[in-house]
Amino acid sequence: MTASDGHKFDPSMLREYDVRGVVGKTLHEEDAHALGRAFGTMVRRSGGTRVAVGRDGRLSSPDLADALIKGIRTTGCDVLRIGRGPTPMLYFTVYNQKTDAGIMVTGSHNPPDYNGFKMLNAGKSVFGAAIQELGRIAEQGDFEVGAGGLDDIDIEDRYVDRLVDELDIDVAKPMTIVWDCGNGASGDVVRKLTAKLPGTHHLLFDDIDGTFPNHHPDPTVEANLVDLKAAVAKHNADWGVAFDGDGDRIGVVDGQGRVLWGDQLLQIYAADVLERVPGGAIIADVKASQTLFDEVTRLGGNAIMWKTGHSLIKTKMIEEKAPIAGEMSGHIFFAERYYGYDDATYAAVRLYRILVQSGKSLDVWRDAMPVAVNTPETRIECPDDRKFALIEEVRDRLAGTDAEVNGIDGVRVRTEDGWWLLRASNTQPAIVARCEAADDAGLERLKGQVTAQLQKSGLESADFFAAGGGH
Repeated sequence: MTASDGHKFDPSMLREYDVRGVVGKTLHEEDAHALGRAFGTMVRRSGGTRVAVGRDGRLSSPDLADALIKGIRTTGCDVLRIGRGPTPMLYFTVYNQKTDAGIMVTGSHNPPDYNGFKMLNAGKSVFGAAIQELGRIAEQGDFEVGAGGLDDIDIEDRYVDRLVDELDIDVAKPMTIVWDCGNGASGDVVRKLTAKLPGTHHLLFDDIDGTFPNHHPDPTVEANLVDLKAAVAKHNADWGVAFDGDGDRIGVVDGQGRVLWGDQLLQIYAADVLERVPGGAIIADVKASQTLFDEVTRLGGNAIMWKTGHSLIKTKMIEEKAPIAGEMSGHIFFAERYYGYDDATYAAVRLYRILVQSGKSLDVWRDAMPVAVNTPETRIECPDDRKFALIEEVRDRLAGTDAEVNGIDGVRVRTEDGWWLLRASNTQPAIVARCEAADDAGLERLKGQVTAQLQKSGLESADFFAAGGGH
């Protein structure tokens, strides 16, 4: 170990779940090199020596990946380079090749000028305090020193074959499916996958293009699903699926073009999993519908509400030995039959399998779901140095009332109308709000309670939910 000239990251880059910045402004190749040195040091000190590295399709990713790899190798870690592909393919490599760690160069679903890094070490996500530790190592120049090797590996076909293996049943009635890759990193994988799956498959925007010329690759925003809905209607498809920029979040529409959000998909997956894992823990984040938690309980599962964030959910899954978990944002995590991480392409194949085995169309599954009215996940601008304090103010005010409050992540309040949520975003200068009720009148009352709380803490708006939407 030696001390050398340190490197200080822009403070905005060290996020809760990843390291991320705006290329050319807060994120440069020097940052990628320094992160490689810090991450390699962390891996060495935890007993590891082999690191898998992948990258998405953003224009800046090749240069950032090269700088990152050079940094990792200076610590004595050997690098297994898998090239371009979705983040889940990097995770698959870590497990399939038994590497000690993995790091993905990806901007996920952010605008084209963003990029960043998602990390896995010793079988667990690197997040929270560990990311701050990377910043400390870099700033102090507290790096391990060595000369690591570099091997290139083509893992894509093995990854695709693993996805195909999930449909290990007879498909008597092959389906027609539309796949919207959004010009993100999943395109090549989806092209190979659909060539091997039964049925008729129509691909949209499967050319990987970091400028995202057709629509933004974020399936949690319904406006980004317009092309998918149109193609499902045009081809009379059974259903359609969309992916975010790095392929770890899924969006789905049924044959009628209705969106099934993350918590609704989790109902379908949970019903299937609980047949094989009776009483199993099913984890969902605090933004998920109460109808999901009630349905899991009805099916005999152990419904667990947990904090939002893919790293936090994965950590909780290990603790609870949960077979499956999910988030409103479309991250679905499978430990039963898979490796415990979020993989949107795997989730799509798994859904195909469930639909075949159940003999029910996705439309029928959707029709059977309990009805609730709710707002979308609404983000309200609030400075980073104010957002957490605001949530504490709301919590303090509610403490003097008879409100039923779940404080696991922000404040989620149950009333006779339903529930409402306020939490501080871990990734943006924003407060996240959501409400759910049995009917429109109840929803308006809940929105009024949220608005009153925000106004009492100094935010000014007559209607924080003006964007509308929901499911």
